[in-house]
Amino acid sequence: MTELAMAFDFGTKRIGIAVGQKITGTATPVTVVKARDGKPEWQVIDRLVEEWKPAVFVVGLPINMDGTESDMSKAAARFGRRLHGRYSIRIELVDERLSTFEAREFETPDQLDAIAAKLILETWLAGSA
Repeated sequence: MTELAMAFDFGTKRIGIAVGQKITGTATPVTVVKARDGKPEWQVIDRLVEEWKPAVFVVGLPINMDGTESDMSKAAARFGRRLHGRYSIRIELVDERLSTFEAREFETPDQLDAIAAKLILETWLAGSA
């Protein structure tokens, strides 16, 4: 069976989600989930997890350009731990420096976070092969 991965571009107001698989090394943006102070609409994520049945969650870690942790990277790691606790699915954290900046080259603002999640997942897929 193909190992499906679900990636998250964590934000305090929006969380981008993408899915992909190791066999093809490709990822597809899925949606953007609204969040309030970093707390997502869990019922939306519940439905997506049920629909896609991922084997692994990949969470983008927004590390500072000098390689140090930021408040946002700590919040993203905490979000990853919550995902694991809620769904008992393995978590992988990926350095996502510049993913949102790079995503701006591809899409309209309403899908920006989902495209960033796609880029995060492609980085993980390339490194985990």
